[in-house]
Amino acid sequence: MSVAGLLWRGAATLAAPLLPLYLRSRAERGKEIAERLPERHGDGAARPPGPLFWFHAASVGETLSILPLLPVMLRGRPGLHVLVTTGTVTSATLLAQRLPADVAPRVLHRFVPLDVPAWARRFLDAWRPDAGAFVESELWPNLLAAAAERRIPMALVNGRMSVRSARRWGWLPALARQTLSRFDVVLAQSPGDAERLAALGGRPVSAPGNLKFAADPLPADPAALAAVRALTAGRPVWLAASTHPGEEAMIAAAHRILAPARPGLLTIIVPRHPERGPAVAAELGTASRRAAGAEPGPDATIHIADTLGELGLFYRLADAAVIGGSLVPHGGQNPLEPARLGCPILAGPHMHNFAEIVGALEAAGGIRRLAASPAALADAVDAVLSSPDYGRSMAGAAALVAAQQAELPERVAAALLPLLPAQDTEEGRVTVEA
Repeated sequence: MSVAGLLWRGAATLAAPLLPLYLRSRAERGKEIAERLPERHGDGAARPPGPLFWFHAASVGETLSILPLLPVMLRGRPGLHVLVTTGTVTSATLLAQRLPADVAPRVLHRFVPLDVPAWARRFLDAWRPDAGAFVESELWPNLLAAAAERRIPMALVNGRMSVRSARRWGWLPALARQTLSRFDVVLAQSPGDAERLAALGGRPVSAPGNLKFAADPLPADPAALAAVRALTAGRPVWLAASTHPGEEAMIAAAHRILAPARPGLLTIIVPRHPERGPAVAAELGTASRRAAGAEPGPDATIHIADTLGELGLFYRLADAAVIGGSLVPHGGQNPLEPARLGCPILAGPHMHNFAEIVGALEAAGGIRRLAASPAALADAVDAVLSSPDYGRSMAGAAALVAAQQAELPERVAAALLPLLPAQDTEEGRVTVEA
């Protein structure tokens, strides 16, 4: 093990006595579920019989990206169950909401243990996965080391390595090489990600494509959609989707610029983290908040949609949408979500987390970029509201980009299923002594 790896293992072990306080603090702020905190220590296993494949998806984006993959994996291996670990409450909730009824009984969820060696060992010894995959850029050294000790085949799926992250890992080349060597299969999102992962890990990496291109459209409850459409009929509507702190004030300022020339204008803001709803409403001086029971009725001008899992509803409603996280240096949110639902896409300058996708959308004319200012935002929204043909052209081009690589889940599953043991040897992994 590298010196950096030993230091990380030692630091995590020394920090372990303090981490329960950290977890309880997060639970008090709604970042954890109090009764499920033992899972963060590696407890709470309930391994089903037969083969078990483990996916670790850090948060919402990673979790949603593997949803199209799960049915393919389950069809490809009779008797297979899938364990999905995540690190956020929102991702756990959305996973439960989005799993198809025929898939849900064979998919289990747990919160991932923190990267403490003893907790990682406890987790793996109880669950005994036959194979596993980390999604995108989750590279936890102690969890991966524990999996390697138990000879659990591992993959990196939809692997992402930004230029900035590659530069940081480059400061610890031995740790980077050691960590990436734990993966038997590395599947990158793009050729650029593959090149950076290969350089850090010293091994070939394939780039079959980005699973975010293969996701299903975000769902919407038909009754809720019909009700909101009836309330907003005839009004120009634009959406700020998955916003982050610092963006809502800019959006409200753009609304004030647009409103005099747009009678009935409705601006809908969906915070990335719904628990921010009350603070956002207080900042903007609006009482129209969906989680508090308000609807975007005729008296609402700025409506805060601070509920979970309803973004698909508002993309279907809006005449245009600006992507949250792009007006502040966060890196943006997934622009393919509005693309699949025919909603014209606007985005600020900070979309580096989705550079490949944004590049494809820009080349096709499926997205409009803008400066991070209320005036630029108002100008972009006004351009779409003023010309429905322009908006439809953008949406059509974006939909074609979003439809690319529809067969990618099958290709990824074909690379992952061979990591499982032959069907006549499925006894689960044995416990390794600490």
